[in-house]
Formats: sequence, structure tokens, C-alpha cells
Amino acid sequence: MDFDILIVGAGLAGASLAAALRGTHLRIGVIEARPPAPAGDWDARIYAISPVNAAFLERIGAWEHLDHSRIAPVYDMQIHGDDGGRLDFSCYDSGLDELAWIVESGLMQRELWESIKRQHNVKLLCPAVPASLAREEDKASIFLEDGRRLDARLIVGADGVQSWVRDKAGIEAHFSPYAEKGVVANFSCSKPHHGVARQWFRKDGILAWLPLPGNRISIVWSAPDAVADELMALEPDLLARRVAEAGGNQLGVLEALGPAQAFPLRLMRVDDPVGARLALIGDAAHAIHPLSGHGINLGYQDAMTLADKLAALPGWRDPGEIEVLRSYARARAEETALLQYTTHGLNHLFRPTNPIVSGLRNLGMNLTNRIPVVRNALVRYAISGKF
Repeated sequence: MDFDILIVGAGLAGASLAAALRGTHLRIGVIEARPPAPAGDWDARIYAISPVNAAFLERIGAWEHLDHSRIAPVYDMQIHGDDGGRLDFSCYDSGLDELAWIVESGLMQRELWESIKRQHNVKLLCPAVPASLAREEDKASIFLEDGRRLDARLIVGADGVQSWVRDKAGIEAHFSPYAEKGVVANFSCSKPHHGVARQWFRKDGILAWLPLPGNRISIVWSAPDAVADELMALEPDLLARRVAEAGGNQLGVLEALGPAQAFPLRLMRVDDPVGARLALIGDAAHAIHPLSGHGINLGYQDAMTLADKLAALPGWRDPGEIEVLRSYARARAEETALLQYTTHGLNHLFRPTNPIVSGLRNLGMNLTNRIPVVRNALVRYAISGKF
């Protein structure tokens, strides 16, 4: 089978790229091992979607079809240091309708999946597992485990942090483990959250409470491995009590809405997100600490930028030309590097150290909080990538 573009991985980044290319002449193949899980209870994997990425999802026809009774806006954010430091962000002070939207991963995944299934220029190959990759001057080929051969002018790796495409292409990934895990879980709360996201830089990790619809929250506790393992070993009611106490019981009594999950945290950088007839997007191209909530936002911006580059090409132009791919890589280099190194630096800055460093970092938070123009500039960059 011949395609213009083969996307390996129909996760959020890969499926959104395919959907963003709906109005083009490009023939697209999407390779995925399994369809998304059916809807169930509240998804433990939650994302804070920035307004610019909500606009991207709206542009590709996904946002309006999401179940908005399961989406919560964030109007304010409170960040607490480990020694009296504090930062407050408000959508109203920054001239915005909301700072972010809290959305379940599965909710977005299922809508994007249904969207590309109906798309006239997409062939969804599922179940399908790639076995080998070959690249020539004018095309690239993927051979599936079932013996099928797929040819394309461009291969896009959207297959996650353990990317098969990246490995077979020989693109080296540099991992910096944090010796931490992200513990995620959902809770009901006895007090309303009023659309406020809360984050604490604690001695035992970084704890975030994200508002869900109704009196519910989703938490991400980025904790050292030993602490994370201890949290995961707790019974649901004891974990709920531990989380409530860690947040100063600000939302009253918490009750678990499902089992907690944990995943290892690490920084991942690649030497180059593009190569001959190949581009990487999403977690295949970068991984960052979740403290900023920007993981999938970076992936959506990868998909949007690459889609815009490809859609702008005249019909005679080859989408796999290295000049086209280099243009995509340059466009994504600044934001990716800035967020990777900022989150990496913050994670190290707030690790337990001597009292002098603790005092300085908390003083810095308080000073920033007292300068509205700086604080609001940080908000604008966080949601749009521009000051």
C-alpha cells in the first residue's frame, strides 16, 4: 500500500496530526496496535489543556464533540513553596476566560479515534504492529508483522517515549531519570474547588490538585520512588486521607473514585526530531517532568506545526523532503527546550537542600507574586507560548 504519510501511533499526538490534515490531498495511513479503551469511570490520566491547544482541538473538529460535562475549566492557580513561598495566577488578572481545561486522556483519545475513522483521506490500520523500517532516497517502507508492506514519502513517529520508530531510525534518545514516580488518582471532595488548581512543592515531592467537574479533583503527586511506592501501597481511604492532609485539608474530606496509578518520571531529549523521510512528534520526540502540565500540550503543538507545514506545500512538493522537516524541527525547538530545561531546573531547585537555598527560592516566589506584570507574562507564555 502506498501513502504520502504513515503515522505510527494513534495516540493523542498522532491522531490529532491525522485529523489536522483532513482538508489536504495527502493520503495518510495510521498504524496502531489496539483501539482506545471504552469509556468507564473517571480516567486516572488527566491533562491540563491550554487555551491555545483547546483552540487546536476545536480547529480539527474534536473539541465541540467532547462530553463537556466531564471537562472542568481552571480559573485560578495557587502554587505553594516548601517554606512560605507562594505564587497566584488568575485568568481574570491576565485578561483570559480560563487558564486551562482539565480533560481526561481517554475522552480526547476516543473522540480523535472516531474522527480519523471517518476521515476520507485516512486509512486506519488496526490492529497492526510494525516489524521493520527501511528508508530509501525517494520513500520509506514499514513492514508489518503480518507481512504487509506499507510505502510512504514520510514516516511520522508518534509512538510514545519508548518509540519504535525512533529506535529503528537510529535517533539517539538521552534519558535523565528523576528517581521519581508520578502517582495519579481521582477523588471526590466535601468542599467545592471553585475551578482552582493547587500545587505544593513539598519535602516529599510536588503535589498538584486539578479540578474536575463537580466536587471532584484529580491529583498528580511527583514523589521520590520510595515515597511513591509507599503511597501506592496505601488502602484507598488511607491514601485519600494522606492526600487531604498534604494539601492542608483545603477541600475537606476526600474519597477515592478509583485506584491510583504510578509511572516513572524522566527527562528525555533527542539529538534531532527529524531525519531522512522521518519526523518525531509528541512523547517520541521529548519527555518532560509533569510539574508544569505541558506534556500533551507540547505534543499537540508538534502536531499542529507539522500539519501546517505539510498542508502549505504545493501539490508537487514532496512532504518527506528534509528541508520541509528541518523547518518543522526549527519551529518546535525553542518551546520544547525552554519547557524541558525549565521544568528540569524547577524540579532540582525544590528538592530538599540546605535552609539558605530554601529561603532564596521561596523569597523568589513571593517577589514574583508581588509584580503583576511579570506574573501575568508567565501566564501568557504558559498558555500560548508567547509573552
